[in-house]
Amino acid sequence: MTQIHSILGTLALGYTPMIDPQHMVLATRLTVIPLRPDARPDAAELLAALAEVWPEGGKPAVLSVLSESLLEGLLQSELSSNLMLELPAFMLNDERLPALQALKKRGVALLLKGRPLSALSPEMLACFKQSVIDLADDRNNPAPATTLPKLQSAVRGAADVEDSFKRGAVAVLGWPVEGSYEPPEGAPKTEVQADLQVIVQLMSQLDQGEDIEKLEATLKRDPSLAFKLLRYLNSAAFGLPVEVSSFRHAIMLLGYARLKRWLALLLATASKDHAMRPVMYGALRRGLLMEELAKGMGDAEARDEMFICGLFSQLDHMLKQPFAKLLQAIPMPERVRQALVEGSGPFQPYLELVRAIEAESVFDYRQAAEQLMLGAEEINSCLLRALAKAQQLE
Repeated sequence: MTQIHSILGTLALGYTPMIDPQHMVLATRLTVIPLRPDARPDAAELLAALAEVWPEGGKPAVLSVLSESLLEGLLQSELSSNLMLELPAFMLNDERLPALQALKKRGVALLLKGRPLSALSPEMLACFKQSVIDLADDRNNPAPATTLPKLQSAVRGAADVEDSFKRGAVAVLGWPVEGSYEPPEGAPKTEVQADLQVIVQLMSQLDQGEDIEKLEATLKRDPSLAFKLLRYLNSAAFGLPVEVSSFRHAIMLLGYARLKRWLALLLATASKDHAMRPVMYGALRRGLLMEELAKGMGDAEARDEMFICGLFSQLDHMLKQPFAKLLQAIPMPERVRQALVEGSGPFQPYLELVRAIEAESVFDYRQAAEQLMLGAEEINSCLLRALAKAQQLE
């Protein structure tokens, strides 16, 4: 993001993936919450900030806006066709119908949020693509809210995801894992998957400072890994001034410390388990967001370690091993170990802020921001930059 958007200082932003039954991530849902209840944020300013991440014709996003005045402004705006807008059921009336029909005609997907107090007219119902129903509400009142296909929101954990699909949801808005991984009682011991062992070995060799010839010999055991590594390094998100043509060239350009961070990225996004796609989605964005938040530190090593900390913060779920066991196989910087294993150290407050953003919790967002002495504009700018970079890498 190149422009400064003052509206970002008045909001708390949160995000979750939209996940289909095959565990593909269909879109990002961005939750927009005014920090002051009497604030009247400008819709045009918000759309200008979001256009840098989700331009017209770009990847899809869902806007969940917790401000009636801001929603009013958005309904009168020229929304990009790749933006889906949630509209609470309590805001619907006959006077609003022409505006909703105009949005639908322009190709904007409207999502009906919550249960209508009374039946909607066929004309009103036709304006909406899907309904958004909280899982708790659906459990308490299993009767269908409308005939619209259902998106299940407020989903936390794998059991909630599967329960939502059993309830007929076409997609869920939420996270498939939460907390640290705890192996089920009686679960067999697991080792790092064979197809990931080359990455782990390379990270270990880099950690020990072994020479380039030994590193290249290890990499040759997995040609597909070499291809993926070079693809990452040559992506727009990485921003190198020249194209990286070989592993040796990458080491010369980056050095061991920077190369280790991109091996960490490969490790955190290499799972072949389809159920882990949303977890990899989350891990990449955590890493990039923590790196963005660290840019004010003026410490390149800390930025790289913060990136690894965010990436690895869900590695226990991806590899189905507790962090204490993973540390025996995968080298981690001490500050990363403190955050992930002990819940302490200088990176822990940043990890708490990221979790608050993912949980869409204004209370936790404020608390974490105050502890780090960061303003909302800085945090939200970092978040939007991280989301944009993640899309470039995928």
